Amino acid sequence: MASKELKKLLNESIAREIQVSIQYMWQHVQWGGIKAFSVNEKLKEIAIEEMKHAEMIAERLFYLGDTPTTKPAPIFVGEKLKEMLEQDAKDEAGAIELYKSVINKAKEEGDYTTAHIFEEILEDEEEHHDFFTSALEDL
Repeated sequence: MASKELKKLLNESIAREIQVSIQYMWQHVQWGGIKAFSVNEKLKEIAIEEMKHAEMIAERLFYLGDTPTTKPAPIFVGEKLKEMLEQDAKDEAGAIELYKSVINKAKEEGDYTTAHIFEEILEDEEEHHDFFTSALEDL
């Protein structure tokens, strides 16, 4: 069975996924104007992907015998598009580091299913990070 440390990392991951799903959705809803036109739908799409990640991680954590958190990490919506995208890129970079830690810990414990789940999620997070950093180049 998973260690307390791995379960804690999974709950941190859930809190982060809930945070960014809300954050990106509210950015999608609140931001307007010509500059936002090109990112609004992508923000919505990523927000939905993040919620799916939260669900997958929660299901895994529950299977491992722990209760998934319902509390998001601190949410930052922002007021200007550049400010939003800078925070979003930072949040994705943090997720990439966290998920690499989860993968390493899971493999160390012989939990290859959790490692596989996070390898798939990591790929999405790297794509999200690329989107946010690329969008910032034009601002």
